Amino acid sequence: MQHIKVETLPNYRIAYVRQVGPYGPANTQAMEKLKKWAKEKNLLTESAIILGIPQDNPETTLPEHCKYDACIVISKDYPMDDSICVSELSEGKYMICKVKHTAEDIQKAWADIIPALQNSGYQMDNKPVLERYTGEMINNDFCEICVPINRNSKTNRDKT
Repeated sequence: MQHIKVETLPNYRIAYVRQVGPYGPANTQAMEKLKKWAKEKNLLTESAIILGIPQDNPETTLPEHCKYDACIVISKDYPMDDSICVSELSEGKYMICKVKHTAEDIQKAWADIIPALQNSGYQMDNKPVLERYTGEMINNDFCEICVPINRNSKTNRDKT
């Protein structure tokens, strides 16, 4: 069983690179492009927060229409130019599972997250799942899978 916790993520201002097309190697290219930009701007520090956000469900969206955003959290007052897209992620509650960033470990984490979600009194919220990377994780090939959650209406337990 992976280590799973519940956390409220704040509003984030993000700079991002969007990849449109089938999920896979092209997502890595978008992430590398983002990291190159962030490094040039001296944003790729130990305290950096990088997010990978698959925007579409590949089971219900044609592969050529799937969107993936490689993002870095930037300060509210960071001056932006037209070289990269900017957006905001709204605050929300997430079930977070730290995993080794390999296909096998991520698949295993999902096998743990779903039952944990069902047993927690939460249900998945209608927002994209996030992959979160922070300084030490980036260098050690770890990531956190952040599943958006809300209180399951069938229960009124409060487990936070």
